[in-house]
Amino acid sequence: MYKILDKVNSPEALKQLSFDEMVVLCHEIRAFLIENISKTGGHLSSNLGVVELTTALHYVFDSPNDKIIWDVGHQAYVHKVITGRKENFDTLRQYDGLSGFLKRKESIHDIFEAGHSSTSISAGVGIAKARDIKGENFDVISVIGDGALTGGMALEALNYLGHAKTNVKVVLNDNEMSISENVGGLSKALGKLRTTETYSKVKTDTKATLSKIPSIGGNMIDFIGKLKDSLKYFVVDGGLFFEEIGLTYIGPVNGHDLKELIETFQMIKHVKGPVLIHVLTQKGKGYVHSEKDPNKYHGVGTFDPNKCIESKVKHDFSKVFGDQMIRLATQNPKVVAITAAMIDGTGLSEYAQKFRDRLFDVAIAEQHAVTMAAGMALEGIKPFVAIYSTFLQRAYDQILHDVCLQKAPVVFCIDRAGLVGNDGETHHGVFDISYLSHMPNMKILSPKDQLELEQMMVYAMNYWDGPIAIRYPRGNAYQLSEPSNFEKEGFDFGPKLLKEGGEVAVITTGKMVKTAIECAEVVPMKVINVSQIKPLDTETLKRLLKGAKVVFTLEDHTISGGFGDKVISGLLTDSDLSDFKFYKLGIEDEFIPHGNIEDLLRVYKLDTEGVLERIREVING
Repeated sequence: MYKILDKVNSPEALKQLSFDEMVVLCHEIRAFLIENISKTGGHLSSNLGVVELTTALHYVFDSPNDKIIWDVGHQAYVHKVITGRKENFDTLRQYDGLSGFLKRKESIHDIFEAGHSSTSISAGVGIAKARDIKGENFDVISVIGDGALTGGMALEALNYLGHAKTNVKVVLNDNEMSISENVGGLSKALGKLRTTETYSKVKTDTKATLSKIPSIGGNMIDFIGKLKDSLKYFVVDGGLFFEEIGLTYIGPVNGHDLKELIETFQMIKHVKGPVLIHVLTQKGKGYVHSEKDPNKYHGVGTFDPNKCIESKVKHDFSKVFGDQMIRLATQNPKVVAITAAMIDGTGLSEYAQKFRDRLFDVAIAEQHAVTMAAGMALEGIKPFVAIYSTFLQRAYDQILHDVCLQKAPVVFCIDRAGLVGNDGETHHGVFDISYLSHMPNMKILSPKDQLELEQMMVYAMNYWDGPIAIRYPRGNAYQLSEPSNFEKEGFDFGPKLLKEGGEVAVITTGKMVKTAIECAEVVPMKVINVSQIKPLDTETLKRLLKGAKVVFTLEDHTISGGFGDKVISGLLTDSDLSDFKFYKLGIEDEFIPHGNIEDLLRVYKLDTEGVLERIREVING
């Protein structure tokens, strides 16, 4: 079907191609990605932008002996194609199929796994240090996007790399800048000069010779250094920062000029010490729809490649959150929103249009977002910090020390709590109850439906005694509650009996309340909703459990340290409950792979049928 691509199943096969064949290969890879991702969904525009870059890297370097480390994996699909996985691309992000990220078990070419950004430079430095300790000889290439470079971890790694002078090549894939021919040409010429062995030798020898001249040698070295720096700052556009911290800067390089990329990578192979190659690419390159709107095509579901994806307004929990934020901000001028490069993902797009001066997007910097929110809250502003559950993990210390310790009244709006689907292990929000519930002064709320989420946000806006975390799932919003005038009637998030039953009781929270109700329609049982996980109202729980003999806790969260642990440890403080038999239903002590949420719930027996099966097993002995 593909003239050249069908021949390439490994980097070795790629190296056998002529330059003209590689140009054709790049066109075919783009067509292959569009064809396959339109059927499976995935990250499209970011991968279309790195076709030539990836091809050049695998042509010049010798993977897996040379270690190519990709940040996150949003830009690693081309890498997967070249390293022999194109035959399985129809399983991308499906249960038991190819991961959308790098997986060491998938291929020897996948050197380091990451689903959270800004890690590739740190990982590369670690691998290079291990190489040096063992006396081995190979190149380490860390690829990182300009967005990921906003993460503090990446800047920490660059700072250390410049200090340590470790031999690492950093490829900065910058898809936010236009390519300037003039600046690019000057920088290319300068790069060639500064990376030649002759230049390095002359520079060293000249400095050594001048230092031996009495009286004037030292002054002459200083003068030449200042002159060199002045020229460098004039010629190298954007490289000043990297040069100052100790990296050799090369670029900018046209990321879609295959010949220039190959020449640049060949040029820097022999350079010792840290090098940063600044590559300019266009997100969505080669596909007209994604070129026009790369953000829309960043992460896509299935689509018709011959038509532009139409924007659809989803009525999911993120949309409910965003709409309620608009209402709260309209009522209260102290309400602000903070997010970490996820305005669209967290449902704040419309809010951003209406309250741009009260929206703070801090880029990929969750730690900064949380501590900034603490500062605002302590000065009387009400910050709502909207971050996915999996990404909030990165700010653990800031939540504990900067927020909880000071009882700063920050509202954490934790999107994607529970299973999230196709992104897999690194993105499931199944640890937030565990890592938040042991923090003093933290209140944790978990709405069972749309109405409770709206109520909790109003309550949080008026709560000033400390931080509140509101965790809600990915997916379509629904309503189980009857509408009420909660602002007049007061807020009551204590345990509620939703279904009467016999000797079986299910205590649950959040998204799983709906599943428990569906189970109770088949097998008679009490269904108790716990909307406030911390502090837990154990007295009300004990009262509602009267008559029950077998008690299940149900959550789409890890059991270890999760909702069930918290409920049972609270109830068992009373010796009168020793006659109860407790069973915890949730996620065992393991990482959950990628796949559709429905498939994962079925496989791990957390859908209605699976929960019923497990309850019947207990009831029937």
